[in-house]
Amino acid sequence: MKKLTLTALVITSTGMLVGGLVFSQPPGSFGFGGPGGFGGPPGFGGPGGPGGPNREKRKLVEEHDSDGDGWLNQSERAVARKALESDDRGGFGRRRGPGGGPGFGGPGRRGPGGRGGNMQPGTPGPTVTADSVASYSDKPLYDTGVLRTIFLEFEDKDWEEELEAFKETDVDVPAQMLVDGKRYPNVGVHFRGASSYGHVPRGSKRSFNISMDMADEDQRIDGYKTLNLLNCHGDPSMMSSVLYSHIARQYIPAPKANFVHVVVNGESWGLYNSVQQFDKQFIAENFDGAKGTRWKVSGSPAGDGGLRYLGDDLEDYKARFEMKSDDGKKQWLALIELCKTLNETPLDQLESALEPILDIDGTLKFLALDVVLANSDGYWTRASDYNLFRDKDGKFHVMPHDMNEAFALAGHGPGGPGARGPGGPEGRGPGGPGGPGGERRGGFGGFGFGGFDFGPPPADRPPVADGEPRDQRRRGPEGGGPEGRGPGGRGPGGRGPGGRGPGGRGPGHGSVDLDPLVGLDNDRMPLRSRLLAIPHLRERYLQYVDQIVEESLSWSKLGPVVNDYRDLIDPLVKADTRKLDTYDAFVAATGTDDGGEQMSIHKFAVERSEYLRK
Repeated sequence: MKKLTLTALVITSTGMLVGGLVFSQPPGSFGFGGPGGFGGPPGFGGPGGPGGPNREKRKLVEEHDSDGDGWLNQSERAVARKALESDDRGGFGRRRGPGGGPGFGGPGRRGPGGRGGNMQPGTPGPTVTADSVASYSDKPLYDTGVLRTIFLEFEDKDWEEELEAFKETDVDVPAQMLVDGKRYPNVGVHFRGASSYGHVPRGSKRSFNISMDMADEDQRIDGYKTLNLLNCHGDPSMMSSVLYSHIARQYIPAPKANFVHVVVNGESWGLYNSVQQFDKQFIAENFDGAKGTRWKVSGSPAGDGGLRYLGDDLEDYKARFEMKSDDGKKQWLALIELCKTLNETPLDQLESALEPILDIDGTLKFLALDVVLANSDGYWTRASDYNLFRDKDGKFHVMPHDMNEAFALAGHGPGGPGARGPGGPEGRGPGGPGGPGGERRGGFGGFGFGGFDFGPPPADRPPVADGEPRDQRRRGPEGGGPEGRGPGGRGPGGRGPGGRGPGGRGPGHGSVDLDPLVGLDNDRMPLRSRLLAIPHLRERYLQYVDQIVEESLSWSKLGPVVNDYRDLIDPLVKADTRKLDTYDAFVAATGTDDGGEQMSIHKFAVERSEYLRK
């Protein structure tokens, strides 16, 4: 392996850093109810009420851009913030107080502080200057062998509160950015993320989206106009996104990712994962030219963006799929046609009908990666959180989006949600899960919130016992259905007759014994339930599962990569005062001592490989 070197990215500010912000509420007062609600950053509802994953951000720039330059300067933002504070547009229609954005709590009044539950804020990090870090101007932006420093300099000392206030709006907060000795003026900074933002209190590490072209449409860094700096929420290894990208890019187009050191107003905010934006530059790098239409399918536990056919009303699709450019009705109709073809074509005609409009082989690889690496934000469990691209020839391609919660690292070892612990079989009721006739699962796609019915399975689905002997071995005992498990069945919280039992959470986060044929009876995920119902496509998919295991997941292949990444980032992780997990958790997640309860990448790779080779 090549030798890895450390670099830093520093962001400086003309204002003084305000560190060590604390909550005014007492510990433990951050629940859903009571005065102040969550407090701090915006809740999931966004301005004006809850809304779906593709809710529109509140438009403030045009309203307050008095000089007409397309972005808000300091005085313009001050006016916009006052308008936000006085506007009765809090979560669920409640008024929002000065502590932050809209939320679910109490009488709608927001207290100061964040929405982090029992997570305490970070503490101020060490001072870092531009002349104290190495420059890597000769290395590509996403080189995994260097650790760049990105310096951000905000003009206001309350930059964190300002980013909170504008989270659910179209306002970017300007900063001066310095990377590899080069200054980039007036980049636009935004907090990004859903749970990775909402579960993290003020003062701890939250993810940034940086628009290089906010004030200058031609400004780029190494040809890129957007940076996504992720806080590694749910990832004690702090390398899930980078490692997933490393593996996925061997098989399909996937975002590049590497490590960066972020410095804000002269203070270290520690290690971030930098993940490539799904934009025209990404398309140009991975396809023949940049022409085509892109959709983002936003992630949600209640996600329903799995390409079900919903009828011909465009609004039903616009609520689930976010077109990244205004390419018009024709492209929306093409998406609807894909959904209709995928869901309603008889199985014996499905492959030939899809061949001109879907990259079937690439989709099978996407599905295999999703499950082999136990992507807990993946299509297999959320029916969302992925990217779609329709190329200039009219063919759709499926690619990963979130990669930060893979390898079963988020506190879900064997026996946890989505895995097989001790206990009895899944207990399907007559007629399949949920009683006769349908697939009634827990509300919001089987997460135990309600009882939405996603409709009966297609009449042309093969019987559950159909398949090659190999499929039977992987699918578990006959009669368990395509989602059946092997000996032991699902642990506590599995499905009982008529729905999920207490604690059940759909397929869940997954673990080392996640069935590669999970979801074959789930109509919310027709890329799995329909494509893999075709025997030779199912067999090809399983061949890709085997290929990924042997070429990428086996520890002889993965171990050197993990060790190099760990050597690169270890000193910074140890010194990181804003990280969301402890240094001991990082050591355990990236080491080879598998004696503890915490899942490690090594333990996952070894046990997952053994399971999938059976």
